[in-house]
Amino acid sequence: MAEQLPPTPSKLLQMVTELRQANQCMAEENQRMANQIANLNNTRIENNNDRQERTEEAEHQSGPTHVSETARQEEEQPEHNEEAQPEDEDDNLESSLGPFTAEVMNFLLPRRFTLPTTLTPYDGLGDPKKYIKKFTFIMIVNGVSDKVLCRCFSSYLDGPALDWFCSLPAGSISRFRDLSKPFEEHFARSAIYLHDSDYLNTIKQGHHESLRDYMTRFTKIAMSIPDLHPEVELHAIKSGLRLGKFQETIAIAKPKTMAEFREKAKCQIDIEEL
Repeated sequence: MAEQLPPTPSKLLQMVTELRQANQCMAEENQRMANQIANLNNTRIENNNDRQERTEEAEHQSGPTHVSETARQEEEQPEHNEEAQPEDEDDNLESSLGPFTAEVMNFLLPRRFTLPTTLTPYDGLGDPKKYIKKFTFIMIVNGVSDKVLCRCFSSYLDGPALDWFCSLPAGSISRFRDLSKPFEEHFARSAIYLHDSDYLNTIKQGHHESLRDYMTRFTKIAMSIPDLHPEVELHAIKSGLRLGKFQETIAIAKPKTMAEFREKAKCQIDIEEL
């Protein structure tokens, strides 16, 4: 009896390809079945909710129609307080609206909307303009409207910032700009920067620090300094280089812009990493 020869490489490749295709078809079929099961579950939950609402409504309509004598007496309380009630109701309504207009407060938030948790509340310290930009960006990414920005902003305030918000005149905010502009003006003096341009002169390349790590560390701090002059940045980063071949190269080449410095630094980084 002739011995069966092992499959050729092309045959093996064909078998592997067929197995992959079969696995992919099975995975797609499993996903399709999972989607069907999820849709069935959602439909069943919605039907149960509708059935429960109809049952509660029916129970409410079929409830007792008579009014007890005690309840009737409570409804017929002395009328001498009726004149004072409208004024009290107006005060409560005004305080419940806070600084927002009725249009903003009556706006219904999206059904599945949740507040992002990646933003730290503003407590009165830091650049208010940067905080407004960050807040607006995070919220817009979640697809919110101007009125939602108004309603959610106070949730990201703390300390003096929250006190400031609570002191705003009632009914004075109808759009987010009416809130963001006074916020920036009020806390403009609270803008605190961790470093200024003078701090860059203290950043030095470590004895065993690579040029890549040095430039990364320097650039992170430079980016946090507002209105940094390019010549100041260039002078500081050249002054921070440790003594060596690259420092000598820069002293001879004398790059006049940060772009020229980065180009030479890239060549040196490639050499170091090779």
